[in-house]
Order: sequence, then C-alpha cells, then structure tokens
Amino acid sequence: MLATRRSLDPREPGPQWPPAQSGTACWRLLSGPAGPDAESLPDHLQRLGRRPTGGAWLVDVLDASNLRGRGGAAFPTGRKWRSVAAETNGDPVVVVNLAEGEPASFKDQTLGALRPHLILDGAALAVESVAASRAIVYVGRAHAAARDALRFAARERRRHKADECRFDIVDAPDRYVAGETSALVNRLNGGPSKPTMTPPRPHQVGVSGRPTLIQNAETMAHVALIARYGPEWFRQVGTPESPGTALLTVLGGVARPTVIEVDRGTTVGAVIDAVGGLTGAAQAVLLGGYFGTWVPAADAWNLRLDDQVLAGHATSLGCGVVLVLPTVSCGLAETARILRYLAGESAGQCGPCVFGLDAIASAMERAVHGRADASERDRLIRWAGQISHRGACHHPDGAVRLLNSALRVFERDLALHLGRRPCRYARVASTLLPPARGGTEWQ
Repeated sequence: MLATRRSLDPREPGPQWPPAQSGTACWRLLSGPAGPDAESLPDHLQRLGRRPTGGAWLVDVLDASNLRGRGGAAFPTGRKWRSVAAETNGDPVVVVNLAEGEPASFKDQTLGALRPHLILDGAALAVESVAASRAIVYVGRAHAAARDALRFAARERRRHKADECRFDIVDAPDRYVAGETSALVNRLNGGPSKPTMTPPRPHQVGVSGRPTLIQNAETMAHVALIARYGPEWFRQVGTPESPGTALLTVLGGVARPTVIEVDRGTTVGAVIDAVGGLTGAAQAVLLGGYFGTWVPAADAWNLRLDDQVLAGHATSLGCGVVLVLPTVSCGLAETARILRYLAGESAGQCGPCVFGLDAIASAMERAVHGRADASERDRLIRWAGQISHRGACHHPDGAVRLLNSALRVFERDLALHLGRRPCRYARVASTLLPPARGGTEWQ
C-alpha cells in the first residue's frame, strides 16, 4: 500500500504543495490536514489525543515493534535507547537529527515543515524514557520551513504546558557530513561539525560529556505513533524484518518528483507508479542517495524495500532516496557530478578523503569527457580499494560505494567513454540531480 502526501520539485529551493491527490492509503506520519502549513498543537491533539508518558515500558515497546532508525544506519531503536539509559556518565541528552545534508533528500524537512508536533512528541517521549535532562533539535540551516515550524511548535508547547522539557532548536551547518553523529556532537559542543571515528561513541560520551541519544526526525515521529497505538499496530504494514512505513524522496525521470510514505514491503516499481510513472524509459535507479548504489532498472522494478531483500542485492534504502535515471541520460556523467560534490564536502581530516576523493572524481571526469584510456578503469578500481575503510570517518566509504556500483552497472558505457568517446551529457547541467548544497562553514 502507498500513501502519496507531499509533492515537490527538488530543483526548487524548498517543497511545494500540490492539490491533494486521490488514491492514497495508509497514511501515518503524513496523515492530517492537507495543506502547506504546519499542523498546530490544538489540531494535532484533536487528531491524535495526548501522548502517553514515556518510561522504561516504551523501550520494551520499541523492541517489540522492531522499529529501526530511518536516518540511514537502520539501527534498532529500542536497543539504542536502552544503551543510553544504561549509561551512568551523567544525565543523558536527547538530540533530534534533522540536518538532512543529502542534496537529493527532502523527506525529513518535509515532515518537520508539516508535522512538527509529531517529531517533538517523539523527542519528549525519549527524554522521559532515558531520563534525559535536555532535548535538542538539530535542523539543517537550509531547511527554513522546517526550522520555523519546529520553533513555533516548541513555543506552542511551552505556552500550553504540553511538556515539562524544553526544546532547543539549533542550526546545523550546510555541509554533507554535518548530520553524522560525531560531527553533530562536535558542533553542539562548540567545535566544527566534522566527524571522527575515535571512541568513545556519542551514546557513551556525547553532548556536554553526557550520554547522548541521537535519533533521526522520522524515527522520532514513528515513536510518537507507536507509543499511542502499540507495536502490533506498527507491524500491521511492511514486512516482518522491515515493518512499518517509510518516507521516500522520489525524483529523476518520474512524472511528479515527490516525497511519499510507503509500506516497507512496497516494490520500487510500485513507488514509481504512485508518483505518476516514468517520463520515459529508465536504465537504472539510484537507491539511498549520494552514498547509495545504482541498480539496473530491470533488477530494481520488483525489488522490495525490505532490509534483507535489499541487502541480498548489495544495496539499501539509506536516506530514503529513489532516483530514476532515464535512458536519455548518462549514469557515469551523473556519478562524476556526485563524486565531485562529495570530494568538495570532505572534512579535510585525512589523506584518503582529501586526495583520494579528488583523484577518483577527476578520473571519472576524464572518462566522461573522453580524455582517458582503458587503464583508467583499473586505476579507479585500485584507488577505490585503497581509500575504502581507511578514512578518519565514513565519508570516503560512501563515495566508493557509489563509484563501485557505477562501474558495475554502467560498464558498457564506461568502455565506450574509455575509447575516447566523450559523453554528450558531460558538459551540460544535470536535469536529474538537485542543486548540490554545501557551504564553507563548519559551525
């Protein structure tokens, strides 16, 4: 079952609200008033009622629901909450992560702009369940609609005394890696929003040196509903391994670039049909955004959005991006653009990222411009192996994952380009990818 609720043009600076669409079903996160404005607290309470009070019981409920994080890592939510609650290094801190630095993703900012109280409900439940002393909402600086809606919602809740906890709304720098958990902690502790792989991890020592629960905004919204309706309700849709619904950003060669809510068992083909179908023949689908993988269209169409099924095809849903590549576009040219952007988003902390990403982006650019020979492919494969899992953070690993999938899926195109045949799409602006955000500041 599918629920189309929010359409947008990812090439424009922010979501746009279309007329309500018919044929929708199973709305959960995006259920509620159909309009461009955020749902008010009175309307939220009238629709859903007051939330229960959080506690240890909710951690058990989250375990039973099998809710996994919707930020990309898909870590079991109940297990994460339990580990934070068990730490004794001071009172915990709860952080809602709505940085959403992925240029192709609009799902979290859409949810924040429309249903801020659902997100804040989940955060308040987390504060009560892990006995936290502070709640922070970390919002991407570029996501003005979501930030304004959450700030207004936090003031509403104070005015109506809806929660004992207060919510601090903090800007996240406009950088790709700013939402990574250790980068987030560094930023909230007054440092640059640059990630690190050095222990201890944030759930042990995080914001202000305290145990820190960091949860994606969509995950918090699911928590708010699970607390009201229970784990059995949550598992009524989706699959046993991947229950519930998920928000997706669907863009590229589709009729209506859109944020939609789908059951986790839905196929990629059904998702595309739900947004009006294709604008032309498709050759591949990018799953998971800029750190994702290319999948041939023939393989992707019947692929179910179930974690185990996706893992069996060496891919994952990641940040919830489904980008369709038409046959009239070049996957290698689009990959070169993404790699160049990712190279520019390096935190500059290690050689594999600073020099390695620039090298593979340059090699891919030479290939699509017809300035490389057959040895370039072997060089790309060798460099990818040399920088993978050797960075100061996981940024190079995501870029290598994308590169390896492109070399595999677009192998025939690469052979043509390495025969000194430049790509006709290499010198024109992409009509598929949204403008790559990226600032110069880390704080």
